[in-house]
Amino acid sequence: MNNITQMIQKASQMKQKMQEMQEHVRQIELDGEAGGGLVKCRINGRFELKTIRIDPSLVKPDEVEIMEDMIVVAINDARVKAEKLMGEETKKIMSDLGLPAGLGLPF
Repeated sequence: MNNITQMIQKASQMKQKMQEMQEHVRQIELDGEAGGGLVKCRINGRFELKTIRIDPSLVKPDEVEIMEDMIVVAINDARVKAEKLMGEETKKIMSDLGLPAGLGLPF
C-alpha cells in the first residue's frame, strides 16, 4: 500500500510541476527564420505568432510566392523549437520526480 501512496503523491507532484512548466513555457518567446535570416518570426509558447520581419530585399512583385513559402518555413521553425522546449521540460520534470519518461500521465 505504501507504493500506491507514493505513486499518488508523485503523480500529484507531477501534475503541479507540469502546470508550472506549461505556464513558464507559455511566457517564453522563440524565434524562427528562413532564407538565411531574410524572414524572421517570433512565437510564444502557445504557438501564437507575435511578430514577423521580412527583409526589404525580398519585396519584389515577381517573388511573392517565394516570400510566402519562407514565411511558412520561419513560422514552422519557431513552432518546432517551442515543441522541443516543451518536451525537454517535461522530461526534466519526470526525471526529477523519478518517473519514467514515457509514462503518459493524463495532465
